[in-house]
Amino acid sequence: MKSLVAYYSRTNTTKKLAEAIANNVNADIEEIIPKVNYQGKLGYARGGKHGISEKIIDLEDLKFDPADYDVVYIGAPVWAGKIATPALSYIKQNAEKLGNVKLFMTAMSEDFNKSFAQVEKYSVKPVKTLGLTTKQVKRNDFNLDSFLE
Repeated sequence: MKSLVAYYSRTNTTKKLAEAIANNVNADIEEIIPKVNYQGKLGYARGGKHGISEKIIDLEDLKFDPADYDVVYIGAPVWAGKIATPALSYIKQNAEKLGNVKLFMTAMSEDFNKSFAQVEKYSVKPVKTLGLTTKQVKRNDFNLDSFLE
């Protein structure tokens, strides 16, 4: 099965999880790069504002076409209780190309339900979801087996 892991990570937590998934399933990996700067304190505040409003932003050109894959793993942090704007933009811009999606998110807290449900508004229904806290990812305190099967 041909797999793609597409992810956005502001602080490298989601990146670490994305790389672990990609290594486990021998997937191509695509970093979602926004044209908006979300680095630093100002970027953090901008991200929260964009997350709340579900702002769709421009992204840098992608290397991989999600339509070419049997399964697409999409990863993002949670911002202000919602999926990070760059990942939401990726989902919206590629919704028609996404079939078998597995969604993974990282956050400071364990409340992922709103973020997972939010994605379905954009005509994407993940077949599996995984939510991990930042601490779990940093400590390698997670098991991917059931998410990857």
